[in-house]
Amino acid sequence: MSTKNTVTRRAFVKSAALFAGISIVPRHVVAGGGTAPSDKLQLAGIGVGGQGAGDVAGIANGNTVVALCDVDDNRAAETFKKFPDAKKYKDFRKMFDEMEKKIDAVVIATPDHCHTVAAMAALKRKKHVYCEKPLAHNVYEIQELMKAAKESGVVTQLGNQGHSSETIRLFCEWIWDVAIGKVHTIHCGCNAVNSGLGNLGKLKETHPVPPTLDWDQWLGPALQRPYHPAYLPFSWRGWVPFGNGTVGDWICHVVDPVFWALDLGAPSTIEAKVKNWNPRTQGDAYPTGDIITFEFAANNKRGPVKLLWHSGSEKIPRPPELEKDRKDVDTGAAVYGDKGTITYGSHGAGGVRIIPETKMKEYKRPEKKLPRVAGHHQDFVEAIKKGRKAGSDFSYGGPLTELALLGIIAIKLNPMKLQWDGAKMQFANSPEANQLLNPPYREGWKL
Repeated sequence: MSTKNTVTRRAFVKSAALFAGISIVPRHVVAGGGTAPSDKLQLAGIGVGGQGAGDVAGIANGNTVVALCDVDDNRAAETFKKFPDAKKYKDFRKMFDEMEKKIDAVVIATPDHCHTVAAMAALKRKKHVYCEKPLAHNVYEIQELMKAAKESGVVTQLGNQGHSSETIRLFCEWIWDVAIGKVHTIHCGCNAVNSGLGNLGKLKETHPVPPTLDWDQWLGPALQRPYHPAYLPFSWRGWVPFGNGTVGDWICHVVDPVFWALDLGAPSTIEAKVKNWNPRTQGDAYPTGDIITFEFAANNKRGPVKLLWHSGSEKIPRPPELEKDRKDVDTGAAVYGDKGTITYGSHGAGGVRIIPETKMKEYKRPEKKLPRVAGHHQDFVEAIKKGRKAGSDFSYGGPLTELALLGIIAIKLNPMKLQWDGAKMQFANSPEANQLLNPPYREGWKL
C-alpha cells in the first residue's frame, strides 16, 4: 500500500476532533479499496457491566472494541463474552499504558466517584470520551474536566440520552415559540429512591471480598473503607462516598430540557429541605427524599426562574390543569408560564404536552428548527467522524451536572440557603459549603 496515497486512520481521528466541518473520508481515498479510516473507530470501555454494557454495545455498532476494563469479572462477564477479541483489564491506568496508541475513543460507565479520574486519563491522552451521567462526583472535578476537554480538542458526550430525543427538541421549540408565555416556575423530579439508609446499621458486619472483584480498584479515589455488599453492584448510588443519590442520578435527565430551552446556567441560590435525616449520624447515606429549590436570576432571554427538585418520597405537586384521568408527573417536569403549563417525561419518554388537552389541540406548532439526531450513541460517533461537537458535550453536560452537585451540598447543609457565585465558583455565605466543592482523594490518586 502506498503511503503517499493513504490517509491513516489515526491521523484522521485526531484531526477530526480539531477541525469542525471536516467530511467523512470516502472509501476511494484508501489505496486498493480497503476500509476507509473514517469507517471504524477503535474503542475502549471502562466499567462495562450494567449501563456500561449498553453504552459499549451502542457505540461499538460498526466500530471495533479493542479493550475492556472492569474491576468485577462477574459483573462484566456478558460484555467480555460479547467482545472476545478485546483485551481485558481491571486497572484503566494499565490499559492506557499498554493500549494508548490503539484506542481512539473511550466509554466510561463506572460508579460516579470514578468518572473523573477515568475521563481525565483519557483526555490527557487525547481520546474521545463518552461518560455516563453525572459527569463527576464533585464541583471541582467538573471544572477540571471541562478545562481538559477544551484543551484536548477531542469529542466528548455526557450520557444523558434524552438530550438526543425528539421530546427535548419539541419542548425547546415550543418554549422559544412562547407557547406558555414567560416561564417562571418548574416543579420536577424523580420518584426513585437511591438511599443507603436501610443498610446503614449493617456496615459493622465483616464480609470477604468476592474473588471476582478487585475492591481496591473499585474504591479508586474514594477514601479507604472495608468491602461490604451493601455498596455494590448497583446500590452504590445511595452512598455519599460513591454515588450522588437520586439527585445526581436524575437531574441530568429530567432538568435537561429546561436547562437547554431556558439557558438556565448557574443558580444564584440553592436551598434543600430534608425529612428524617441527620447528616452527622446518617451522612454516609443519602436521604430517602428531599426538595431542593434553585433560583436562577433573569438573563437577557428570560425573567427569573425558580426550579424545585423533588426526590424519592417527596413527590412533584400535581398540576391543577392536569385532567383527572391523567397520571401524576412522577419522573419528569411541570413547567409553568404566565400563559399555560407544559409537562414532559424523562429520557424523552412520556412525551411533551401542553395541558389540558384542549390547549394542546388549539396550539399551532411551530416549524422544527433544531436538527434531529438518530440517537445519543450515534451522535457521539458521528461527531467524531465529522469533526463537530456532540450534542451534550462536556461544555454543556458539565454545568448541567454541576447543578446536581450543588444540590447535594445543599442537602448536606440543609436547611441553610446557600448563595452561589458562579463566576468565582464559590459560595458567598458558607465556608463549610466551599470545603465540600473539592473533597480529598485517597492517597495514590490524583487528576
